Amino acid sequence: MTNAVVVGSGPNGLAAALTLADAGVQVHVVEAAETLGGGTRSSELTVPGVVHDECSGFHPLAVDTPFSRHFDLAAHGLTWMWADVQYSHPLDGGSGAAAYLSVEQTAAGLGSDGAAWSRVFGKLDERFGDITEDFFQPMLHVPEHPLKLGRFGYYSSQPVTLNARRWSTDEGRALWAGVAAHAMRPFATPMSSAIGIALGTAAHTYGWPVAEGGSQAIADAMVSKLRSLGATFETGRRVTTLDELDPADVVLFDLNPAQVADVAGSRLSRGVARALRRYRHGPGSFKVEFAVDGEVPWLHEESRRAGTLHLGGSFEEIATTERQVARGEMPERPFVLAGQQWLADPSRSAGGIKPFYAYAHVPHGYAGDATAAIEAQIERFAPGFRDRVVAKHVRSVADMQVHNPNYVGGDVVTGANTPRQLLFRPRFALDPYSLGTPGLYICSAATPPGGGAHGMCGWNAAHAALAHL
Repeated sequence: MTNAVVVGSGPNGLAAALTLADAGVQVHVVEAAETLGGGTRSSELTVPGVVHDECSGFHPLAVDTPFSRHFDLAAHGLTWMWADVQYSHPLDGGSGAAAYLSVEQTAAGLGSDGAAWSRVFGKLDERFGDITEDFFQPMLHVPEHPLKLGRFGYYSSQPVTLNARRWSTDEGRALWAGVAAHAMRPFATPMSSAIGIALGTAAHTYGWPVAEGGSQAIADAMVSKLRSLGATFETGRRVTTLDELDPADVVLFDLNPAQVADVAGSRLSRGVARALRRYRHGPGSFKVEFAVDGEVPWLHEESRRAGTLHLGGSFEEIATTERQVARGEMPERPFVLAGQQWLADPSRSAGGIKPFYAYAHVPHGYAGDATAAIEAQIERFAPGFRDRVVAKHVRSVADMQVHNPNYVGGDVVTGANTPRQLLFRPRFALDPYSLGTPGLYICSAATPPGGGAHGMCGWNAAHAALAHL
């Protein structure tokens, strides 16, 4: 029987393994950590019974993809759940803005900026199902829906600052700044809008759901399906060289590019190895998990019902902090992403103690402690927050990389979203998943379409491997 080894069990490694196993390939997954799942692991980090997502918490691009449509993971325990408000952006003084599943409801809350929000996201929302068929693929392909993709590309190719001119109110500009900041790029750079346009449209098309029971449920569902197909697993084993693995027809790596170059060693050509080692990583993330007694006391009312919150103040303030982070400077008031997953999934709480997720954008490799800065940003928009914290778990940038070696320098999205790497990652190649050596492939978030627990990097890489087989 044809066999494959997948090194790494993040959502993309598991998606690749599942795609291969479904095609009749005998699959063995090798994972360095003791728990399968990579960026979709969840655990009780603070108080017994309080479940925290260790990395990815919200999954706007995972609900409807070629991968998710092919595999019925609901039959293996995966259930999606949504908060009333998909994401919000509180401002000083108790004002703010909120994004709902409905474009119309979102626009209604933006006053004079509502019409402009509808012109951008309403038109894309109507076409997003077709648009994703194209942007989930590598850049070098014949578009299936070129006209629809063209509209998406028009907005995505622009700097965040240029698109921001479409909105005039503090609330409208801030709502755009928060979703655009997910790119971790300076707002004035070309194509810095791409991630924000994709995630903003996804909020209106699919919402920003969580997995019931924690993000670990995503990995558990894939593992359950894989076991039913005869796949085998090995945890607690770090692969340092291909010579350590049993012979296989194909090997897929759910690792960052430099790791792949290290493990594959002389099996790669010098040119491919050099390109992988030159792959650029982005800013870091400093994460704090809080156990909170009761609810977070947001002044902005809609934020009390929001699954995700963007904490950073005005558009201009966030633009400044993202520019500082890109330069390697730690802002006094960093941009913070916060998660209230318990609103959609109450099972994550223990009585009145609720999990609250927060991480700040910090410079790549940041060696300091951002805990106080994160707490100050939350307290700024929710006075009295500190008094409700009963426990917390801190994961520094260095801890991030130890926890998951794919997160080089704390880069949880596995790659800087530069224009070059948005278009061609991890290197310029007709087949970005192939490593140029027959049977060797990379399937991590360093490949198209990039970060997120959508599994499409693994799906695409597995199909490239199947074409080889």
